[in-house]
Amino acid sequence: MKVLLLGAGHIGQTIARLLQGSGDYQVTVVDRSERALQALGVPGVKTQVVQTEDRAQLATVMKGQDVVVNALPYHLAIPSAHTALECGCHYFDLTEDVAATKEIMRISEGAKTAFMPQCGLAPGFIGIVAHHLAKGFDTLHDVKMRVGALPAFPTNALKYNLTWSVDGLINEYCHPCEAIHDGRTISALPLEGLEHFSLDGVEYEAFNTSGGLGTLCETLDGRVKNLDYKTVRYPGHRDLMMFLLGDLQLKSDQEALKSIMRRSMPTTMQDVVLVFVTVSGMKNGSLVQEVFARKIFAEREGQAISAIQITTAAGICAAVDLFREGKLPQKGFIRQEQVSLPDFLANRFGKAYQQSRQVESIG
Repeated sequence: MKVLLLGAGHIGQTIARLLQGSGDYQVTVVDRSERALQALGVPGVKTQVVQTEDRAQLATVMKGQDVVVNALPYHLAIPSAHTALECGCHYFDLTEDVAATKEIMRISEGAKTAFMPQCGLAPGFIGIVAHHLAKGFDTLHDVKMRVGALPAFPTNALKYNLTWSVDGLINEYCHPCEAIHDGRTISALPLEGLEHFSLDGVEYEAFNTSGGLGTLCETLDGRVKNLDYKTVRYPGHRDLMMFLLGDLQLKSDQEALKSIMRRSMPTTMQDVVLVFVTVSGMKNGSLVQEVFARKIFAEREGQAISAIQITTAAGICAAVDLFREGKLPQKGFIRQEQVSLPDFLANRFGKAYQQSRQVESIG
């Protein structure tokens, strides 16, 4: 299967390595940065410098490809998906942007090819887990989804290092958050809904951020009383972000905030991804709660790979692989919750989650 991978950043590098290394995919990677393409170092992968904001250039490289895998910043999701539709390619991406997902859902109506956005960690794997647990209940009360990509050794006041896209990070802190409260779909404010919890003796905080629910609000509408998604950080992070975005009014000058963070906040390959889902409701006449909680750590042996690289790349590679195997719809819009959790965890790429340390797991 011919795959065109858009983006040669940290996540793109890992995607290319996984897909090309499997032997079932012929991968071509395009990026506007020649340096990023030269850094790939994946045997057998073709590369080409392309201005990824230019739809005409994208169309040229998409023609003849079977699948487009988009690992570009979220604001390029809509033009990339439109171009894939025009070129007759199946389309997969990692976007957490709600508006982009709704537009991709719209253009996929009646399409002869498949469109599957939100294939990363959150949205992505977290929705697959939540839906799998929810299916086992007669009546659903609460579905709580919590995810954090955190530095293993925080040292600054924010207790945070850059582990993924700054654009995506700020985007999810600034846009309204979908949720279901008392059976009704609502729009919640980002950075609100602060809560604290501990896991393995470590204290965490969690708060509203946008995009993590994917399409679960629509899928579980009318079936669940309360449904929400929150990002996990170390205590104190949220208050400082509210100061930056609100008090200093950097929400209205996001480029300045991104520039500050890129300049002053180091990236790290030593991170940990926390996945924590709780579902409660009625089963056989009893009120029951089920929990899925795991930690995925960076790989330090051989080539260093961060936990966020592992989890994000595994999510989208597993989606493409399950699609190739015919275990997903072959046209139209595909929701993350249409993925079977057992199929995902049994997949050669999805096993990255299975091999993680299970804090508390379902059978």
